[in-house]
Amino acid sequence: MAAKKWRTGVMVMVLGTVFASRVVMSDDISVNEPRQFTFSWPYTDKTDMAPRGGSSRGAPVGLAKSTGEQWTRLRAPGLTDKERDRFAILAMAGPYRASFDFIETIGFVEGYVPAAPYQSWGTEFVYVVTDEPDFISLQHIMVLRFDSSDGTPAEPMVIKHWRQDWRYEQRRMHTFHGNLTWKLAKQSRAESRGRWVQSVYQVDDSPRYMAAGRWQHRANFSSWTSDETWRPLPRREFSVRNDYDALIGTNRHTITPSGWVQEEFNLKTVLDDEGAVSEILARENGVARYERISGYDWRAGDEYWKRTADFWAITRDVWANYLQDEHTLRIRKTEEGIPLYAAMFEMAESSQTANLDSNATRDAIRQMLQRYIDES
Repeated sequence: MAAKKWRTGVMVMVLGTVFASRVVMSDDISVNEPRQFTFSWPYTDKTDMAPRGGSSRGAPVGLAKSTGEQWTRLRAPGLTDKERDRFAILAMAGPYRASFDFIETIGFVEGYVPAAPYQSWGTEFVYVVTDEPDFISLQHIMVLRFDSSDGTPAEPMVIKHWRQDWRYEQRRMHTFHGNLTWKLAKQSRAESRGRWVQSVYQVDDSPRYMAAGRWQHRANFSSWTSDETWRPLPRREFSVRNDYDALIGTNRHTITPSGWVQEEFNLKTVLDDEGAVSEILARENGVARYERISGYDWRAGDEYWKRTADFWAITRDVWANYLQDEHTLRIRKTEEGIPLYAAMFEMAESSQTANLDSNATRDAIRQMLQRYIDES
């Protein structure tokens, strides 16, 4: 875990031990308690199936009493399909408490032993970075507060989390192929018609996965389901496991009156040196619930995003240039012992909005990324 205390008094850190934590949060109180995973393996010793993670305790939060503005717009009569799709995507913006639950449900190898489930939590604001007719970009920023032993307010911890971009009828995608490699894939005009591509990016704005899918709008909820897609191991896995190489699965985003839910259905897959599937270890189900909250102090996240937004905008643009061409990209996580996210977070903090030289910053970002990217 990388952490650094900046002059603003905000702690900025990357996913680490905070995300190896678990918490039970009611509507207005947070309660820590050991427990077995609810959706579990009934004949396995409960100590083996206790969710892995720490014991941090979040400050109390209160659920919002009313639906968000975008939910109201989403349910309005007379919208075109595309207009309703856009309001569903925009409904994911706003203030949330988030819970993350993952468990293996089926094992496919001889002698299989289920891994311990994973649970974590967070308080997260989703900012609208771009809102255009065919393109919406949403940036997740976590602002975490922990209960202190003496009852005094804890200093907020700010984490630039993941980003999700949505583009209508996109035909070109750089998709993950294992072995830290992304390759260009294309859809025909007929395949892309009426569909949205969701592109998910790491905390440092490097690509994670891209997938196409179609929104469906029911009487009182809306869902988007992706095509099957490959993705690299998430931090919750690669930090503790090295027995498989990729996740192959689908996502479903569902918008509800109180927030939204992301469900994942993943195959934990072993690849050979050529990137072909050699074995599948297990199937994993994941649920990330985003419940809208009110009365929470997001100022630390607002301040961080305000002073680093220009830097990250340039970073997004540099990455976009890499992802527009025909090249195959191999992206290393570390170079000379320095993770890419750590290098980029340090650059963000040294490139304040007030005195940002855009051209110099762009050149510096390109030079930094060239150390981590191989093109062919």
